Amino acid sequence: MIRRALLVSSLLLTTVTGCAALGLEHPPTADPADPSARASTSKPAAPSTPPVLTDTQAQAALITDTDLGAPWIPTQGAATWRDGLLKASTPVAECQKLLDALYTDELFGAPARAVVGLDDPDRSAQLRYQLTGKGPADADRTLAWLRSLPQKCARFTARAGQDIVEDVQVTDLPLPEVGDARQGLRVSLTLWGTAEDNADGEPTVLVLDVAAVRAGEDAFALTNGALDDVPNEATQAAVQLGVRRLEDVRKQGRVQV
Repeated sequence: MIRRALLVSSLLLTTVTGCAALGLEHPPTADPADPSARASTSKPAAPSTPPVLTDTQAQAALITDTDLGAPWIPTQGAATWRDGLLKASTPVAECQKLLDALYTDELFGAPARAVVGLDDPDRSAQLRYQLTGKGPADADRTLAWLRSLPQKCARFTARAGQDIVEDVQVTDLPLPEVGDARQGLRVSLTLWGTAEDNADGEPTVLVLDVAAVRAGEDAFALTNGALDDVPNEATQAAVQLGVRRLEDVRKQGRVQV
């Protein structure tokens, strides 16, 4: 049995305030903060670009708590809502695939090349960012699947336990127009338990920003989640910073060759 009070009090995490200092935007239309970061969806990869990042390059391409600024810190462990709310089941196959990918943090499938987790203690939020080892064709197939979910899984019911029913809604999430291809989702899970669980009449709501981006030969995905209100500005900043970091790593690699 999940109690709202226990969920909120036992979270290890929480919100973002440092994005403005980075010169990054959080606009409704999700324009990139730096026009030079904008890329055509048909832009070919540079011929001299190596097809696979080294392990060192993959680690260097990850974003950090310093990138996002205070109050973000290195993760202190998995958020308790991960098992409590994301470990759920539904009879709809495509929607179950989404829930599984969110629970395991493997939107592009396993294995990831490099992963980082960040916590915002002010909002009990957690952002998990991973660079995939999949090639462009596999990444584009994942992006196509994600684009289909606001229609296929716009709203469905899932169970996180015998007495725990979740109302799940999936909508498009605008992202900065960086990289070569991208897709964002807003996933909201509203938890309705027993009358005892919701004595105050208010449901528990988990909100997740989901973003997947391909930039040339590379691709990354992130989930940014919190109860009641997700710090979306961190999602927008992480997408822009992720593409910039990959560009820098690739550029440095070409100089060293």
